[in-house]
Amino acid sequence: MTTVTMKGWILLLLLLLLGATSILGQRILKPALSRVQIGQKTFRPLVMLSLESTRSSSRRGDPSFTYVRRTCNITCPMGRVNADCDTCMCEDATLHGKVSLEDGSPAADARVYLQAKKLKLLTTADNRGMFRIPGVCPDGKNTLKIKKAKYATATVTVPESNRRNLAIQVQLHRSGKPYIYRSPEDKARRVGQSVSLCCDAQGSPAPDRYLWYHNGSLLDPSLYKYKNNLILKNLNREQSGEYFCKASSAGGSAKSQVAKLAVIGRQEAPCDPQPQSHLIRLPHDCFQKATNSFYYDVGKCPAKTCVGKLDKGLRCKDNVSYCCGVSKMETRDISCDGYTLPTKVIIECGCKKCTETKIMVRGRATAADNGEPLRFGHIYMGNKRVSMTGYKGTFSIHVPADMERLVLTFVDRLQKFVNTTKVLPFKENGGAVFHEIKLLRKKAPVTLESTETNVISLGEMEEDDPIAELEIPPNAFYRKNGEVYSGKVKASVTFLDPRNISTAPVTQSDLNFVDEEGDVFPLRTYGMFSVDFTNEQGTESLNADKVKVHLDAAQVKMPDHLQEMKLWSLNPETGLWEEEGDFNIEKSTRRKREERTFLVGNMEIKERRLFNLDVPESRRCYVKVRAYRSERFLQSEQIQGVVISIINMEPEPGFSSNPRAWGRFDSVVTGPNGACVPAFCDEQNPEAYGAYILASMGGEELEAVPSAPKLNPAAIGVPQPYLNKLNYRRTDHEDPNIKKTAFSINMAKPSPNSPEENNGPIYAYENLSECEEAPHSAAHFRFYRIEGDRYDYNTVPFSEDDLMSWTDDYLAWWPKPMEFRACYIKVKINGPQEVNVRSRNMGGTHPRTIGRLYGIRDVRSIRDPQQRDVSAACLEFKCSGMLFDQDRVDRTLVKVVPQGNCRRVSVNSMLHEYLVNHLPMATNNDTSEYTMLAPLDPLGHNYGIYTVTDQDPRIAKEIALGRCFDGTSDGTSRIMKSDVGVGLTFTCSERSATEQSIFQSQRNLGQQSPRNSGQQSILVLPGQSPAYRKPPASRRNNQARMPMRGQRPTY
Repeated sequence: MTTVTMKGWILLLLLLLLGATSILGQRILKPALSRVQIGQKTFRPLVMLSLESTRSSSRRGDPSFTYVRRTCNITCPMGRVNADCDTCMCEDATLHGKVSLEDGSPAADARVYLQAKKLKLLTTADNRGMFRIPGVCPDGKNTLKIKKAKYATATVTVPESNRRNLAIQVQLHRSGKPYIYRSPEDKARRVGQSVSLCCDAQGSPAPDRYLWYHNGSLLDPSLYKYKNNLILKNLNREQSGEYFCKASSAGGSAKSQVAKLAVIGRQEAPCDPQPQSHLIRLPHDCFQKATNSFYYDVGKCPAKTCVGKLDKGLRCKDNVSYCCGVSKMETRDISCDGYTLPTKVIIECGCKKCTETKIMVRGRATAADNGEPLRFGHIYMGNKRVSMTGYKGTFSIHVPADMERLVLTFVDRLQKFVNTTKVLPFKENGGAVFHEIKLLRKKAPVTLESTETNVISLGEMEEDDPIAELEIPPNAFYRKNGEVYSGKVKASVTFLDPRNISTAPVTQSDLNFVDEEGDVFPLRTYGMFSVDFTNEQGTESLNADKVKVHLDAAQVKMPDHLQEMKLWSLNPETGLWEEEGDFNIEKSTRRKREERTFLVGNMEIKERRLFNLDVPESRRCYVKVRAYRSERFLQSEQIQGVVISIINMEPEPGFSSNPRAWGRFDSVVTGPNGACVPAFCDEQNPEAYGAYILASMGGEELEAVPSAPKLNPAAIGVPQPYLNKLNYRRTDHEDPNIKKTAFSINMAKPSPNSPEENNGPIYAYENLSECEEAPHSAAHFRFYRIEGDRYDYNTVPFSEDDLMSWTDDYLAWWPKPMEFRACYIKVKINGPQEVNVRSRNMGGTHPRTIGRLYGIRDVRSIRDPQQRDVSAACLEFKCSGMLFDQDRVDRTLVKVVPQGNCRRVSVNSMLHEYLVNHLPMATNNDTSEYTMLAPLDPLGHNYGIYTVTDQDPRIAKEIALGRCFDGTSDGTSRIMKSDVGVGLTFTCSERSATEQSIFQSQRNLGQQSPRNSGQQSILVLPGQSPAYRKPPASRRNNQARMPMRGQRPTY
């Protein structure tokens, strides 16, 4: 390096005057000017005089003149060619630049390169992110590249200008692997047709290469000529199978989800016309002697993708999606005890337009320590705010149809809670899933001196050492503009300690990362911490550099994890963890006299990110779990939309069965074939890993199968001897006072040499498809829901868990698959016993459904805890409204019938007045029941009616039930309040042993005369039935038939 002084400049001038264009002059000057120092900065200037130029100086004032180096083929429209013959230079031009990070802080030490034949380092930004480069020609052709560790390279072109002093600003973005935001979709085609599969990724830097794979094999890019769009023409059967793409950039790679392409013959049926078996449960008074059961097979068509009418042209997404569904049904009459029950049975499946559904995620965000709700918190999807929590912490999010991975970040505006990023599973076939979001409360800030060394402990378990410590050196804090901060610092460091099992549900994201090949791998955590530094007034956020993390090696109980430990940070946009740095093993006497071993890592705290002490774990398995409506564990009674959660446990040294800490928390949602939950496992020692598994639906925990006093393999769903090896234990195994909503197992990986271990419930990681497609007879663990004494029957079969099972039929209970309206009436029972109450729902005014059965609902009344002889029931009935064709309204004819010796004593006066004013009106000559044409309007608790509309039928029913129990139109309760919001009141006496049940006494009214039965016929037309006769116009007659508001009826 040569320092140019005044004498140096004089020498340079003399050499030029003496004709230093000679070879000797070039040899002298070129090394001397290769490095120039001005002040404290060293540059490799672009402005170096071209000593080879021999053009006449008399033309240099001519603007059209172009200087050309004799031995160089580069032409310079502005300035001269430099000595290296790789760019142009302008002696009198200077480029000033500023490089900043995403948060606006300076990018200190960012390196600035010139894009030439080879990247040429020009300078380095100072602590303020500033740089200065002399000699850059503003010709619009010079390209600079700015690099900084952990940030994507920025490329900027020096703009064309007549000015000789230019200024540019560059912002660097954090480097990361690509993120797939659109995967290829499942499609079906016939032989000879064409298909387009698409994949899109984003990232910093942006992906610049896509590769496509078929059944795991790479498709030749030179043959298929693809980028992010794979086009396959003139398809044949061999091209059926699984396809996925791999997007790559300088930051890494990412793989898409797998898409299945089905290719069938030209004349082959797109769907199997034969329906699958599907059993529905019949009413309690409809036992079938022929099958010796209460079940009837109505058939089912699996909603898989099929070949329909194709669009013109090739598209990433077909304009119309086609699915296998019901193409033909027939009505059958089922003989019950004293009456005939109509039902519709599927007799043929075919290809039709897929049922359109909405995907929703609902939940409640509350504090993990005391349940305090996150009131009016902001919810972000990426950088976009999509919703807010309510006063009670509740939220509702509509999931876009093409969403693959739902990543939400919950932000507390009051900063009482740590910002929480969650990856929430959802039902891909439509409907809602409820999630409980647990938030970690921020630690109260402590005051630090910025000029001193500060140590912050991570982990505060009683009688145990901290897991780690943060060491912040003196003068490490700085402002966003790069200036060193001097003064007091408020530091809030919140640590999630895995030694406390109650903190597992607070785990952020799903603890996954993407490796260099684009595959997703799990992490096992040793603790997460959130860091927030501000000035003393709390008005300015601060950064910290050269922070050290000291992880106590004694806290890492699995020796192989010591070498694999890394420091990670959470990307809130993708929900994936990104590597921050490695750890080195050091010995130290920190805080204690004895020498101890620590894992030491370095970090810079620049953003409000969550950090994690993790190791990648390759010993992985899947656990098969199913959820049911009852302890019968029937295949037809499986529940979809149940959130199955697993807490992976780390054992004590020596693989004790008593775990010491959790290492991972995962959640999945049950589908039509249950769920496969990822977990850590070990093949060598069955006790190496353990797990707690629990299930919830709508915020309610489901019950696990008991393990005491004796294991029942048939009920648990896992045969012996594998069950003993897994050591299944429900949480109340030793203490009956503990909740029954979870079980623990040893994660014993199945042995390939043991046949009884290769049929579930544990599957090796590479056998995920085998787990997902396992038949119901294969081993699995079970949860069940105690739904109480209630029963639903639909004439047109429909599973509320599977919205794709909806059928466009006039007798469908739910007329619209994207909007479900649930209606309930509150029935009060005065009497010593709880009573079954039934609603029988028939077509009332629509010509296609009049007198025909929509369905039956049975429910048992619930005893009022405050009144001994009072109970109440919230009874569902079919809402009035448009049918599926949206052409005409039907007022549902609802008959409410309590079982036993009951007498109607009152009807809500406001409800009665509404029905009187909205004709026609049903007659009520039989005081043992009540009949009405259901109101069209969504009446409230003042009428004893509760109506809720939602995109998911179960959510609509749960909300309506909660309001009905509470007796309000906006509240909710799990305790029945029998004296408020009542629609009907009956008095029931105890039925004698010889008295026939009201359900048994019901007859098919087509077989029995209404006059003889005392009940209204459901088969006659409106003009012929007394149920539809308009009451007399006289107000006196109306009052005689039914009292008006405030009056007690007498019968």
